[in-house]
Amino acid sequence: MSAPAEGARVAERVVAWQATHGRNHLPWQQTRDPYRVWLSEIMLQQTQVSTVLDYYAQFLARFPDVIALANAPQDEVMGLWSGLGYYSRARNLHRCAQQVVADHGGLFPRSAEVLATLPGIGRSTAGAIAAFCFSERVPILDANVRRVLTRLLGFDKDMASVANERLLWGMADSLLPTQDLAQAMPRYTQGLMDLGASICTPRAPRCSDCPLMESCKALADGDPERYPVRTRKLVRRSESWQLVILCDGLGRVWLQRRPPTGIWAGMHCVPVFPGDAECAAFVESLGDPSQYLQEELPAFLHVLTHRDLHLHPILISGDFAGDALGDGEWLGPDQWPSVGLPAPIRKLLDATQARLW
Repeated sequence: MSAPAEGARVAERVVAWQATHGRNHLPWQQTRDPYRVWLSEIMLQQTQVSTVLDYYAQFLARFPDVIALANAPQDEVMGLWSGLGYYSRARNLHRCAQQVVADHGGLFPRSAEVLATLPGIGRSTAGAIAAFCFSERVPILDANVRRVLTRLLGFDKDMASVANERLLWGMADSLLPTQDLAQAMPRYTQGLMDLGASICTPRAPRCSDCPLMESCKALADGDPERYPVRTRKLVRRSESWQLVILCDGLGRVWLQRRPPTGIWAGMHCVPVFPGDAECAAFVESLGDPSQYLQEELPAFLHVLTHRDLHLHPILISGDFAGDALGDGEWLGPDQWPSVGLPAPIRKLLDATQARLW
C-alpha cells in the first residue's frame, strides 16, 4: 500500500475511534469559539484535565470573552490562576488577550501560522486551535501526540535534535485527513490527543485497544516504550529556600512581588532567601527581637518540573516599621484571592491563618 493511502487509513481510523471511544464530553469540546478553545489549550499544558475543569469554569465566569480578559488587571488574572502552576502561562495568556484585542480587533486569527505569532502560543497549540475552530489542515505535536506518532512510524531519531523534530512535523503533516475536513480535522486532532492520554501511555501502553495497532511499527518491533527517543535528559536540581512570614497586629501578611523572571516570576510572595545567612540578616534588620514573636514552622518540599524546592518557613508576628521592609504591602486573608500567589505560599498562609486565628 502506498504511503498516502496508508496515511489516509490512519486518519480514518483515528477519526472513527475518537467518535466512539474518545473524550467528547469536556466543556471546551462543545464549542468552536477560539477564545474558549485557546483558554483550554493553555491550561492543559502540563496540567491534567481533572485539575483544569474547575479553573476553566472560574475563568469563563470572570472573563467570558477575550476583551474582558484583556481589560483585567494582571494581578486578578494571576490570582485566578494560582494553583495551576507554570505561571508564565498566565502572564502570556493576559498578554495574548491584549494583543488579540489591540492587533486583531478582538478576533482570533483563523490560521495556525498567524496564531503562532501570539504570546504563549507555540506551533502545536496554534495547530490545535486552528484545527478545532476553523478545521484548518494542520498538524499538532504536543507530548502525547509526539509519543503516538513516533511509535506508529517507528521514528527512532533523537527528538533532542531540532532537525529531527522538524522531520517529524513533516511526517505528521502527511498523515492528516484529506476529506470532509470540517468534521475530520477536529476529530482527528482530538483523537491523537486522546490516544496519547488513555491508550498510548508512556508506560504499559494498551496496544490491543489501539485502532492503529496494525500499522504501528513500534508494536511490530516489540518495544513501544523506547519511543520517543531522546538522548538529552533533564537534570533535576535541589534548592533550599528560607521563607519569612511577617504577620502584623491586624492579621495581615507582608507580601512582595517576585522578580520578573525565574520561579514564580512577577507573583506576590513572602520574603524569600536562598540561605540562612541572608535570612538571619533580614530578621536582624527588623529591630528589637523583644517586640515580636518568632517561630519556625515545619519545612516542606515543593516539586517543580526540573527542580525540588525545600522550603523552610519562619513565622514572625508583631509590629514592624514598613519603611524597613522595602517594597511590598500588607495584605489580609480577604485580599489574598485577588492577587497572584504561588500555590505553596497560598497553602502556607492559609495554614498560618488557622494557627493564629
